[in-house]
Amino acid sequence: MADIKNYTINFGPQHPAAHGVLRLVLELDGEVIVRADPHIGLLHRGTEKLAETRTWLQTLPYMDRLDYTSMIPSEHAYCLAVERLLGVEVPIRAQYIRVMMDEVTRIKNHLLNIGTHALDIGAMTMVLYTFREREDLFDVLEAITGIRMHGAYYRPGGVYRDLPGQMPKYQENRFKNAQTVKELNEPRNGSLLDFLEDFTERFPVYLSEYHTLLTDNRIWKQRTVGIGVVSPERALQLGFSGAMLRGSGVEWDLRKKQPYEVYDRLDFDIPVGVNGDTYDRYLVRMEEMAQANRIIKQCIDWLRKNPGPVITDDHKVAPPRREKMKGSMEELIHHFKLFSEGMHVPAGEAYVAIEHPKGEMGVWAVSDGANKPYRIKLHTAGIPHLAATDEMCRGHMLADATAVIGTIDLVLGDVDR
Repeated sequence: MADIKNYTINFGPQHPAAHGVLRLVLELDGEVIVRADPHIGLLHRGTEKLAETRTWLQTLPYMDRLDYTSMIPSEHAYCLAVERLLGVEVPIRAQYIRVMMDEVTRIKNHLLNIGTHALDIGAMTMVLYTFREREDLFDVLEAITGIRMHGAYYRPGGVYRDLPGQMPKYQENRFKNAQTVKELNEPRNGSLLDFLEDFTERFPVYLSEYHTLLTDNRIWKQRTVGIGVVSPERALQLGFSGAMLRGSGVEWDLRKKQPYEVYDRLDFDIPVGVNGDTYDRYLVRMEEMAQANRIIKQCIDWLRKNPGPVITDDHKVAPPRREKMKGSMEELIHHFKLFSEGMHVPAGEAYVAIEHPKGEMGVWAVSDGANKPYRIKLHTAGIPHLAATDEMCRGHMLADATAVIGTIDLVLGDVDR
């Protein structure tokens, strides 16, 4: 009888778990994965090259489009790199706002990951719960930046504007009756900080609901325990970072090991896994949301008590206030020059990395003294994690490929860049 040969199939990009632009070429022996070959390049984002033809400020919104589920922290890494080249000081209030918004985004990112991961594996209910909470956080982002997703809120030298004094409210319409609108608007009667504080009080209850639905669910555990195991040593060799690295038991978090902004003033813990499997990485992300909630509470408390400027007063970097422009021709010239030509960044190079929700996000910025970057090189967590797909899938069943893609927390915008 002739030998039965392995066969090859495409997993994605049409498969719902492949996020629309991921193609895995799987070599199968029956239903067992022998090799997984990830193909990238279906998105054609080109962010690094685009940056060379845009001013330093015009490049910032492109950072939002890298990981389009965790927009704000990518801006953060870019701004820190530009600030290092400029040598500007960021006001302390702006630093607290940045940290708070990074942690809001961390929760938002993990809610999406856990909800859609469970959905890909077959648990429908989780994504309905997690998207409920994400709506509140999108409302926060919209109140601050004016838009739900790509806010372009951070600026070299601080943030675009201070936190709003009130939250937008729902209006009665054909989809929402008066009683529903009243209930939705109850936490929106105060400032943004009031609304966010109300969310942090409610969020531990939501987390316990997620644990009830998933953590001890035997089907969830059958699909995740022992799947995609990566040892601590191998995780380091593969270049893992973020929850992927901590899930393997390596306690590495840039917020603790290489603190930036005001993280060294805040009290929070770093969760780590034990077995390095998909289930451990899920538990790490769940606990990271609880710790992010702690950080947000501390930021809210500080921001209530400490008003102040939210962007540098160096008018070669940030525009002067409108009242200053009306009384000074010099300030008016600074304003026009900044918005027509852009700021000139001193020649040099800088690399800055932050603890992005997906892992380490680094920006290497090179300036030749002009108003545009000479070179921007991005280090994102997606590529090393995607590169490990082959190793994590081998020996598992075809259905387990979905669990592995979900545990990577992959967004192709920050892979094909």
